[in-house]
Amino acid sequence: MPVARTKAVDRRSKPGRIHAVLNTLGSEIVQDLIAVGAALPPEHDLEIRFGVGRGVIREVIKILAAKGLVSVQPRNGTHVRPRHDWSLLDRDVLTWLVGNDVPDRELLLAIQEVRSIIEPAAAALAAERATAKDKQRINAALAAMETSHDPASATAADKAFHLAILDAAHNPVLQGFRGAIDTILGAVFFVAVGSPGWFDDNLPNHAAAARAIDAGNVKQARAAMEQVLAYTQTKLSKRNVAAAQKPAVKRRRK
Repeated sequence: MPVARTKAVDRRSKPGRIHAVLNTLGSEIVQDLIAVGAALPPEHDLEIRFGVGRGVIREVIKILAAKGLVSVQPRNGTHVRPRHDWSLLDRDVLTWLVGNDVPDRELLLAIQEVRSIIEPAAAALAAERATAKDKQRINAALAAMETSHDPASATAADKAFHLAILDAAHNPVLQGFRGAIDTILGAVFFVAVGSPGWFDDNLPNHAAAARAIDAGNVKQARAAMEQVLAYTQTKLSKRNVAAAQKPAVKRRRK
């Protein structure tokens, strides 16, 4: 299907133009507006559509290719690659996939499986390696979760909690997952928050993880994080994604 003409993007800086074009084309690819196997419009057409120069378009195509979304073949154009080639842990790709609409529940469940592999191990490492400052960050995030009064503050606190544990593992490879975990948590929360009791009922599991890390108990830290994720997985598997469009249920104040 034809893609609607887009207004000329921000002309104030080249990075701004690249970012705007990248977000538009990336979103259209992952939302199947430009189908797998289809060719992107010629460079000249994209220049006209976005009101930018050839250098901007070529840089955008280069970035999309690096993220696995397109392949560039001389004299054969730029084509959308199959979804299994996409860098699904790339922060931009995840953001485009979840978008502003209701995320795909199957995608979220797949993401939860990845979290269940990464985060319990990170919690176990944090129990071994967390510094006093790391523990302070984890407990401060937990306290913010317990006193949050709206979805925005609850989401921010939940993200801070999980990212603080990831940092406390002091593993440079795990650090590479920070952007993905941040984006993933926002998407999961968007869907699950409308489920009555979801947030409050999972707080004890978060608290158990924090206590285990404080105590340096590797086994309990891993088990507690497994409980955190298992609870969310159960809620997501039962939750009708369409219900996420309804107003969120008010949380009780602590």
